[in-house]
Amino acid sequence: MSLKNYIKNDLEARLRSGQELPAQLTLESLAEHYQVSFSPVRLAIAELVEEGLLKKGANRRLVLNTKKIKPLKRGKKSALPEPPADMFEVITNEFVKLSLKGEPIDIREEVTARKYGISRSSLRIILNRLAGTGILDHIPRRGWRLRPFRQEDMQAFLEVRELLELKALDLAKPYLVKEDLQKILDGNVIPKSNADSVLIDNSLHEYIIDKAGNYYIQDFFQRQGRYYDILFDWEDQDRKTAIETVRQHQSILKALIKKDWRSARKALSYHIRDNHPILSKIVK
Repeated sequence: MSLKNYIKNDLEARLRSGQELPAQLTLESLAEHYQVSFSPVRLAIAELVEEGLLKKGANRRLVLNTKKIKPLKRGKKSALPEPPADMFEVITNEFVKLSLKGEPIDIREEVTARKYGISRSSLRIILNRLAGTGILDHIPRRGWRLRPFRQEDMQAFLEVRELLELKALDLAKPYLVKEDLQKILDGNVIPKSNADSVLIDNSLHEYIIDKAGNYYIQDFFQRQGRYYDILFDWEDQDRKTAIETVRQHQSILKALIKKDWRSARKALSYHIRDNHPILSKIVK
C-alpha cells in the first residue's frame, strides 16, 4: 500500500465511523502526524474531496461533508488500515540477503522501484541512505552497486572493533551510571515461552563508546560500523541467535553493574568475537 492510499484510507475510515481525526485537516498537521512530505497528504485529500467526503468551506478550509457521509449503524466502527511497511527496512533486509552471496550486484532504479511499488524518487532516497551505511556504492554515470559481504572483511572489522571497544570500556569506567546499565539490562529479556518475543537492547555498545569520550574511537564506529550493525541486526532475526545475544548482553551488563571489570572485559571480548553464528557459516 502506498503512503497516499494509506493516508486516504485511514482518514476515510475515521470520517465514516465518526472517529476523531488524528490531526487538524491541514497539510501541515496531517504531514506531521503521518511523518511524510506534503505530497502524499495532498493527493489523499484531493481524492477525499473528489469523492465528496471533504469539501472546502467558506474560508477555504477543509471541512467534513456531512451530507455525503452516512453514519454507520450504532456500535459499528470502520476498521482502520494497517500502516504500510517501512520500505527502508524491507529493502535493507533484502539487500543484506543479496550481499551475502558475496558478489557485487548492480541495482537498477527503474526495475527496483517497480519491484517494490514505489516511485524512483522515493527509492533514490532509500538508496542514498543505504549508501551512507556502506551497503551500496554509487558509481558515477552507472548507478548503484551492492557491496558484497566477505568473511575476511568482517573478521578484520571484528579484530579492530574488539581492540577499540575494549579500550573504550577502559576509558568509560569512571563515567558509567549504574541506573543506565540497569535500564539496558532490563531491555534484554529471554522469552519464557516460544510464544514470547526475544527483547534485545543493543544500546550497550553505543553507550560505552559515548561514555569513553574519544573522538577517534567514535569516528571509527560511525563510519565503519554502520554496515556491520545492519548485518548483525539482520542476524539477530534468528531466534536462537537473538537469545544468545541477550545472554551475552546480560553477562556483560551484570559484570559492569558489579564493577567487575575483568569479567566485563572477558564477556565483551567473547561477545564481539563469537556471536555471529550465521554470518560465520557463509562461504566466501
